[in-house]
Amino acid sequence: MSKASSGSGVNKELSDFLRSRRARVTPEQSGITAGASRRVPGLRREEVALSAGLGVDYYIRLERGRVANASEAVLEAVARALRLDDVERAHLFRLARPQSVARVSQPAVPRVRPGAYALLEVLRDTPAMILGSRMDVLALNRMARAVFVDFEAMPARERNLARFMFRDPAAREIILDWDQAAQMIVTGLHLHAGRHPNDPQLAELINQLSAADEDFRQWWAAQDVEEFSHGTKHLRHPLLGEVTLNYEALLFPGDPGQWLIVFTAQPGSPSSEALRILADRIGDLDTSVRTGSANPSEQLSYRQLQVHREKGVTSEGQPRPE
Repeated sequence: MSKASSGSGVNKELSDFLRSRRARVTPEQSGITAGASRRVPGLRREEVALSAGLGVDYYIRLERGRVANASEAVLEAVARALRLDDVERAHLFRLARPQSVARVSQPAVPRVRPGAYALLEVLRDTPAMILGSRMDVLALNRMARAVFVDFEAMPARERNLARFMFRDPAAREIILDWDQAAQMIVTGLHLHAGRHPNDPQLAELINQLSAADEDFRQWWAAQDVEEFSHGTKHLRHPLLGEVTLNYEALLFPGDPGQWLIVFTAQPGSPSSEALRILADRIGDLDTSVRTGSANPSEQLSYRQLQVHREKGVTSEGQPRPE
């Protein structure tokens, strides 16, 4: 994840990103007629250089990560030639000009403000959580614990959405569109890597997931980046069956790197009624966001709900009616 390898001055992250974007653009998209003998996926380097108005040798050095401080005009031209969207363009600039990236240190354990905890409590009947920039789960309310997993019952090191997605079998059971959701996690981690190129905790996380999961390795190598601000999740809940939830990701302006993720269902839909039923069932358990003082045995998590169903009892511990 480092910008230079072995002190060679090679910007490997930039090199990998440019090659991946070049392979994605077809000759037809650039107005080039491809011959039958063409073997290169996407554009050739000289075709990118021509489209960007750059010298071929210069672009080759840029793609190999051997150009320091490329000008804004050059990067803009390359972004156009490679048909980058706004998120990819910003990522290109951060990779190509790492000296311009603000050196904001990332705390090992980001602190959530009391006001943010209070906001989760206000949303007590709606699944909501606070994520950090490394996909760390910093806090979540009772509904999020019941719909997903009780991250707060995990060791602090394991409270991470990426680790959950790729290393916990429950993720594939809960999330029906797992492939799409997992790839989105990887694109978000790539964005964080560009914004914080010297984050040792992120580097450790990437190395662990790369060693443990083939899907993660392939998707990380693809170099895709995406800012996830909203979307839809399709879930399979042990008590409620299949539910469809929309989510909105809201950045806390005063706490850079912390997002409030709120999950809602379409009003009047079966999923909306399912959330209401779930909220009613857990209403007599934990009613506040735990800050460390609550008894973990009082928390209702996805796994507890699953055990209840397998044993044939309701979430209140009563025998399930036949």
